[in-house]
Amino acid sequence: MASIATLVVAVSVTSAAPSVAASVSDQDAMFVKAAHQGNLAEIAAGHDARKNATTACVKKVGGVLVRDHGKLDADVKTLADKLGIMLPAEPTREQHQELAAVQAKAGTSAYDTAWLKTQDAAHTKTLAMIDHELRAGRNDEVKAAARAARPVVAMHLDMVRGGTCHAEKEAGMVKAGSGGQFAAAAGVSPVAGAVGLAGGGLLAGFGAAWLIRGRRRCAPDS
Repeated sequence: MASIATLVVAVSVTSAAPSVAASVSDQDAMFVKAAHQGNLAEIAAGHDARKNATTACVKKVGGVLVRDHGKLDADVKTLADKLGIMLPAEPTREQHQELAAVQAKAGTSAYDTAWLKTQDAAHTKTLAMIDHELRAGRNDEVKAAARAARPVVAMHLDMVRGGTCHAEKEAGMVKAGSGGQFAAAAGVSPVAGAVGLAGGGLLAGFGAAWLIRGRRRCAPDS
């Protein structure tokens, strides 16, 4: 009799707890997939800049993108696995074409200008994508991850804004990519917590509070 009662309670508890995957909307899933593809594209672009850029500034920015987006993507993949979201294997066709167009200018000063303008457009688009997720997303973890990544993307945009290289805008972060945990440099105190698409290895000292797993507040710097 006791075992039957236990079984009934167990079934009740199980049925009362909705699956994590069921709480993910189409918007949330699309955002996670797009974030992953964006990370892959930025990592490829960063490697290419380190190889083909003609100025030390662009080479440095390329290195920042490789570092930051690599850390970001580690968290994206962890979050996608947790939520049951299948990720694309490579960047979009458009992203491939954009990089190819820049690579065609390798070996000339035009490469650096083309690379910077492409990254300006890409990061502007990513910020818009993040803001849309924050408005329209439904899954709390995905939205928290978007909040955590936003300041990092904004920093990258500052480094390439207007097609001009500003490597000095790089502020530096640590522990990005390990559970979405950030620690800001330049005297910005990290906020304890945990979750993140963020590895956002995209990082900056915006004097903003950084979101870590589970925290919903972050002060993005635009």
